[in-house]
Amino acid sequence: MIFLIMMTKKDGNFTHFKISITFTYLKRMTRIELATPAWEAEVLPLNYIRKTQILLYTKISIFAEFFYFFCNNIIVMIKIRKNLYLKKAGRFLSILVGLELIAVSVSMFFAPHKIAAGGATGIAILVKELLNVQMPLTLLVFNIFMWILTMIFLDKAQAAKITFGSIVLPIFLAITPNTQVIQDALLSDIIGSILFGLGLSIIYRMGSSAGGTTVPPMILNKYFHIRNANSLFVIDGIVCLGNILVSGWEQFFLAILSVGISTIVLNYVQTGLDKKLVVYIMSENKLEEIKAKLTAQMAIGSTVFDVRGGHSNQPKEMLMLVADTQSYGSILDIIYDIDQNAFILTDSIAEVHNGSF
Repeated sequence: MIFLIMMTKKDGNFTHFKISITFTYLKRMTRIELATPAWEAEVLPLNYIRKTQILLYTKISIFAEFFYFFCNNIIVMIKIRKNLYLKKAGRFLSILVGLELIAVSVSMFFAPHKIAAGGATGIAILVKELLNVQMPLTLLVFNIFMWILTMIFLDKAQAAKITFGSIVLPIFLAITPNTQVIQDALLSDIIGSILFGLGLSIIYRMGSSAGGTTVPPMILNKYFHIRNANSLFVIDGIVCLGNILVSGWEQFFLAILSVGISTIVLNYVQTGLDKKLVVYIMSENKLEEIKAKLTAQMAIGSTVFDVRGGHSNQPKEMLMLVADTQSYGSILDIIYDIDQNAFILTDSIAEVHNGSF
């Protein structure tokens, strides 16, 4: 009985089929025809035992229905929670990896060559060279001060966002060996900058922050409407200038180079390494032929816009497509084979998500 009811739920007609099965079983038990769902009013000729059996099997069917829905909901909830926990665990591990990459770049590539490449870690390197204070301690004190400023001038949400990174980064910096991996200062600066930018991009991608010098730009933006990028550039520049007083001009230029490389890596990873091109095409009479040939030979989807010429004021059509940089040359060859006078406008785009144009 229970097996039949569960099978009918899978088929999608639970209610109707359940009643049919119940009534069929009742017919076999009572040997009478039940015309309506209100069958209890029509079983008066039955003896008491038969009526008790009918009520018992009906209750069993109702219990089976309840039990099935209960178990099904439990399974769905477990799957949802499992996926949620896995997502949170992946995000947590990614943030840890990003923070450790920053710690490695500072301890093994920047600090051994006395390169203070901006940010709170750069300040920690300068303080270590001037006052011989350990970098993790300086970074922790600075991050706590920035956290207090965040609570006062910003909000709790921003403070919560930087709390984890502000505490964990000094810990990672303390447990990461402070050893010189590469003897050449320039090569060490380049590799350290790549690791630093990669670590920052992972943290930002996960919606977190390492705290530090990212806090003053947010405060200036809120109260004085100064762009974050501008104020952060000034702060990093001041830290880089400190290299001149502490270590010399060579470290200053290496620090400037490091800031540039880290920014490039950060932008590339944040927006994706697989760059795309968006191509706009207009042709007087051969746009359909161009579209058909591109679709047939390149397997590229496209979108057609209805536009109007600014000079002629005539309605026209414009074809838009997204392509890889590797296939751009082939696209141009196809277009020019059909129409030498086609108007083509190409722009670089950071990311493309889903869709077939």
